[in-house]
Amino acid sequence: MPLQAAESFYHPPRSYGSTRDPDPPRYVKPNWIEGWDLGLDYRLRAEYHQDDLRQSEGGVDTPLLHRTRLYLGLHDLLDPFRFAVELQDARREHSRFERTERDVNELQLIRLYAGLHFQDLLGHDAGGNARPLWVRYGIHNLEFLDRRLLANNQWRNTTNTFQGVHASMGQESNDWQLEYLGAQPMQRRKYEWDQVEAGRWLHALVGHYRGLGQAATLEPFYLGLLQEARPGIQARRVHAFGLRAYGVMGQSPWDYDLDLVLQRGQDGPRDLRAFGGNAELGYCWLHSPGKPRFSAFYGYASGDRDPNDGVDQRFEKFYGFGRPWSAADYGSFENLHAPKLRLEVEPHRVLRVDAGWGGYWLASSRDRFKAANLRDQTGASGSHLGQELDARLRWQASSKLEMTLGYSHFFCGGFVQQQLQRRSTEFLYLEVQLKAF
Repeated sequence: MPLQAAESFYHPPRSYGSTRDPDPPRYVKPNWIEGWDLGLDYRLRAEYHQDDLRQSEGGVDTPLLHRTRLYLGLHDLLDPFRFAVELQDARREHSRFERTERDVNELQLIRLYAGLHFQDLLGHDAGGNARPLWVRYGIHNLEFLDRRLLANNQWRNTTNTFQGVHASMGQESNDWQLEYLGAQPMQRRKYEWDQVEAGRWLHALVGHYRGLGQAATLEPFYLGLLQEARPGIQARRVHAFGLRAYGVMGQSPWDYDLDLVLQRGQDGPRDLRAFGGNAELGYCWLHSPGKPRFSAFYGYASGDRDPNDGVDQRFEKFYGFGRPWSAADYGSFENLHAPKLRLEVEPHRVLRVDAGWGGYWLASSRDRFKAANLRDQTGASGSHLGQELDARLRWQASSKLEMTLGYSHFFCGGFVQQQLQRRSTEFLYLEVQLKAF
């Protein structure tokens, strides 16, 4: 029999940067008026770059990034019918370099769906939580798993969006849940409406089992990326099978987060055989002032060993969030192995601080370094990309205002030194985020 008071089975991960953006987003005020969710959010980030690796021309750049979002959602009042719409305006100014779709996507729909929501069609779980069934069609921005394969990309000024069907059996508070996404990725356009990427489809089937308490949450998944052959684009089929598991080790201060992915398919005439994964082990002093947490992380994604053979080993990163790999946003989930150490502490209830070290190597010295769009097919430049020291301070000044100050120093390794003739880079930023409700 269900419990009288609903008891959620969900336990958030402790691992760094892996908590998914909720639905509706954090800046939204639920039930602003009964049955209506409303949100208005503005973010300004002032950046300082010295010899950014993503720019072939070095020197100093000081861009200002503006992002404004507006959300409106309807629920409960007309059930089973529900809908949501989210607008975003992303702009950049005061930069030496050409505007790109990373920073600019003016006045754009990033969410527009209608759906059917049946609150307790599948009954209730043992904790008393209704197990809904819902289906949505339209434009979505969403996050799955630990965000490294599918994310809306909260750090970047622009957002990953998809057009198609998103459905779920169950919800986050249930002991089990099954989600499906069948959609076409949207191609971002700086000054015009985004359009679906012709001939490209993304399929995702993600399970969640939370019946083991905080000891383990299991998330088996399948991701498929299907690209039809078109002029200038070769056919591609990527099938990814994986399992994510995270939790806390008994009553101890130790926590973990594991993710293993096997990929098979075709890349034009070549077979695709790739592998990737990551693991994080953390120790949290829960009863100490500031609850400091120390973690050790290792991530790996295979790279193409020989561009002229019949097998492509480059790991497909899908539409993941790149920043957990590198504070300067130089990492991505392909052709990489990266150990990291990090310390997080909360010295005050409105103040959070974290700092870390990361090392970066190409998994294959003959494959590309994605962030800088560099490749030495001979492998003569080596595989060492560099090391990074970073720190971040987040201040929740009020319920509506958050400020973040961050810094990264990247020491270039042999590969970058030979390809770009740079010894180091610096990145400093100040971010102000204001929400209306």
